[in-house]
Amino acid sequence: MQLAPRQAAPKQSEKRIVYLDHAGTTPLNPKAWEAMAPYFQESFGNPSSVHSLGQRARAALDSSREQVAAILECRPSEVVFTSGGTESDNAAICGAAFALQGTGDHIITSSIEHHAVLHACQYLETRGFQVTYLPVKADGIVDPEAVAHAITPRTILVSLMYANNEIGTIQPVAEASKLVKQRAKATDRTIVVHSDAVQAAGFLDLDVRELGVDLMSLSGHKFYGPKGTGVLYIRRGTPFMPQQLGGGQERERRSGTENIPGIVGLATALELAQEERHQTWRHCLALRDDIVRRVQQEIPRAELNGHLRERLPNNINFSFEDAEGEAMLLGLDMAGIAASSGSACSSGSLEPSHVLLALGQTAEVARGSLRLTLGKGNTPDDVDYLMSTLVDLMGRLREIPSLTAAAS
Repeated sequence: MQLAPRQAAPKQSEKRIVYLDHAGTTPLNPKAWEAMAPYFQESFGNPSSVHSLGQRARAALDSSREQVAAILECRPSEVVFTSGGTESDNAAICGAAFALQGTGDHIITSSIEHHAVLHACQYLETRGFQVTYLPVKADGIVDPEAVAHAITPRTILVSLMYANNEIGTIQPVAEASKLVKQRAKATDRTIVVHSDAVQAAGFLDLDVRELGVDLMSLSGHKFYGPKGTGVLYIRRGTPFMPQQLGGGQERERRSGTENIPGIVGLATALELAQEERHQTWRHCLALRDDIVRRVQQEIPRAELNGHLRERLPNNINFSFEDAEGEAMLLGLDMAGIAASSGSACSSGSLEPSHVLLALGQTAEVARGSLRLTLGKGNTPDDVDYLMSTLVDLMGRLREIPSLTAAAS
């Protein structure tokens, strides 16, 4: 964004900003903000109140629930509003596990899930549950047959993300879910299937019937909605123990006064994102493919992480030999380019990405990773600026001894 020039230097402008961290968060869609605005002051009522202000808020809540349900192809009553993807993941996994604890204690997930899933599973292990963390192939894809093969007579829950937040790989959720349900039916058991679809919204079809899932998590700020908002889809009849107790809101599945402005903004943003998803897909794909091609041509010893085709169109994740991820991020940031070295929730850590380690990379190579995630506002000019900056930066960084090597 160009600012007014200073008087002392009339030709000088603010440093250019290129935002390439859309998997971390997205800017709020202006139309979502417009929809939200009245519910901060004019229509600020509590939707549980019987007076007119409260009922106005209730009407907005009901309308938003219907908007989301139409996109998910589910009943409005199956939509639960939460504070974000982490809460939705936690509630789905713990809620289903504790509800089914009397029938089994085994959970299946993958080794590349978001920490909101992995940490919930690890917590359940301290409560007597057994968890199988399935490996992935070198391209980051989970084998659906491996999911089915891992089922035991004690299995109660399978959690498989729709699209990975670090390497963008799209998982065969529908195929895996079908195999799980076939096995459950054959053994007359209940096995609940959950999918973390936080990164998928705005790019992939969210039809829960086609996916075959019982639970699904979304996060508003990943598709140009407000932060602090999320969705948990709970199929009718799915065993579920609420993890947040109180006033019984959300049909007693998630107590707490609903965040009406946030919910309205989330529903508006999700509707717009899904309406525009084919256009956004094509836009991001063209830019992504250009970056991948140019990195492979212009920067030696660069390895693309994840599947080349079965991945989100906006995701680029490279590991660069003889380079530190932190140094790359700092260098890009100094040039006005916002990027990431892995999950946004752990980008402050020097630990190598658990996702890249699961792909078989060494810790040293994994520490040299760079994630670039595009959005609908990025342009070919942004790509040119990124590449000129990155080529120069990598040349300079590779002249400096590795921080890891120096420490050893």
